[in-house]
Amino acid sequence: MLLPRPTTATYGHGTFLLDESTRIHASGATAETAHWLQSVLRPATGLPLPLTGQAGTGLTLALDPELPAEGYRLHCGPDGVTITGADSAGVFYGCQTLRQLLPAETYRAAPVPGVAWKIRYGTVQDAPRFRWRGTMLDVARHFMPKPQLLRFIDLLALHRINTLHLHLTDDQGWRVQIMRHPRLTEAGAWRRESQRGAAPDAPGDQRPHGGYYTQDDLREIVAYAAQRHITVVPEIDVPGHSQAAIAAYPELGVSGEQLETGTRWGINSNILNAEESTLTFFYEVLDEVMDLFPAPFVGIGGDECPTEQWDADPRTQELIRQRGLADSAELRSWFLGRLGRHLAQRGRRVFAWDEILEGEAPRDTLVASWRGMTGARTAARRGYDVIACPDDLVYLDYRQSELESEPIPFGVPLTLADAYDFDPVPDGLTETQQARIVGGQANIWTEHMDSPRTVDYYAFPRLCAIAEALWSNADRDFEDFQERLRTHLRRLDALGVEYRRVDGPMPWQTRPGVPGKTSSRVAWAEFIDTLVAPIKT
Repeated sequence: MLLPRPTTATYGHGTFLLDESTRIHASGATAETAHWLQSVLRPATGLPLPLTGQAGTGLTLALDPELPAEGYRLHCGPDGVTITGADSAGVFYGCQTLRQLLPAETYRAAPVPGVAWKIRYGTVQDAPRFRWRGTMLDVARHFMPKPQLLRFIDLLALHRINTLHLHLTDDQGWRVQIMRHPRLTEAGAWRRESQRGAAPDAPGDQRPHGGYYTQDDLREIVAYAAQRHITVVPEIDVPGHSQAAIAAYPELGVSGEQLETGTRWGINSNILNAEESTLTFFYEVLDEVMDLFPAPFVGIGGDECPTEQWDADPRTQELIRQRGLADSAELRSWFLGRLGRHLAQRGRRVFAWDEILEGEAPRDTLVASWRGMTGARTAARRGYDVIACPDDLVYLDYRQSELESEPIPFGVPLTLADAYDFDPVPDGLTETQQARIVGGQANIWTEHMDSPRTVDYYAFPRLCAIAEALWSNADRDFEDFQERLRTHLRRLDALGVEYRRVDGPMPWQTRPGVPGKTSSRVAWAEFIDTLVAPIKT
């Protein structure tokens, strides 16, 4: 009952029992994973599981570079369990499978008496389908404190997710400490209230909200994730979705007026100006971000940037003429291109939403296709690498059913079955173009998720389905997935994950009286089609 589904799994008769005599045999590149394995098995089992570099009966971790990247082979027999990985990541994923082969009580954080810690004889051979298996977490709309973020990283690792895309800035909050520009967090990290619900006329909740990660916090988060073979990709969203930055430094805005950190959801007309001084400001921001995050990609947003302020501003129009640009649309591409060149000087690549395809994108941009799969097809045909994250299949803030009890129902219904049908590779591409699809990710926007337990409800078990779509081969068997999920939910129960039950939300997971904003799939598809018209090829 493994999840994600492995490539092959065969089982025999007999079991191996973990007991007081069991040792973990590991050395060199596998030692770090062995220490992690000790840390997750000891609490519930109460077993010492000492680490030794000598071969013997017990749990053995080894490397075999002939295996596929991130792949592993787990064999259990009378002499114990041997996990052989192509690399350290493969060994780690093999250890995650070992945990799933043990009783679900293994996931508890204190000794569980009366449990036989048995592993069935057999062999599991496995490797991932995609290199990028991601989840985007929006910590700008609602801040997730560090301990809960570390817990979330553990949940991603459990599901073989290897990329955490952190949406660190937006109109409603700035969450990364920047030493050269301290007011970004002093002023931009909090707002006086939040919109309560999704309706345009929804009231404010009259409750201040805020928080940010210090640079020491972020170094810790990045290192913690790396130990679990997760790369943390930061995103600084510009030139739209930038009101928190403008609230901290009004000179970054078009008008120069003092604004407050945003309190309303949706697309905001307050955007950055296009002065050289603003670019210099964000070069300095990105320099500190790159010092904190060693990921090869840095997100710069580029999405949902209305240009009305630029269109009406004489100074911006003068800059457009001076730079030989045609209009505000070309100015946006120019702005993002300048940031892209700055990143390239530090050996990093741009990661941006598919709106970047509406102009000339930096040549090595990694495009996140969110408005359906049009961006994925267009980018792949133009020779860009692609992360598929179509909103109607992987936006986990969307409502999970048509039930009236769904909390703050938003968007189209995105069921567990819908999430399981996600395939990052769109149709209509040649084999060469298909190779440009490097993976996919789920996106968790948190306008309506004001606590980690609410994130649990929206994310799980749909994230389990998406994780399998990204790890396992393209074959789909939803009935088989559901059967394995029933076992897997016992593991999530042991971890205290407050996932959505199959029959709907529990009473405390509802939000009666808080308005939503829903759409039918037909109407939503028509709306998305109008948005992507400028990039269709």
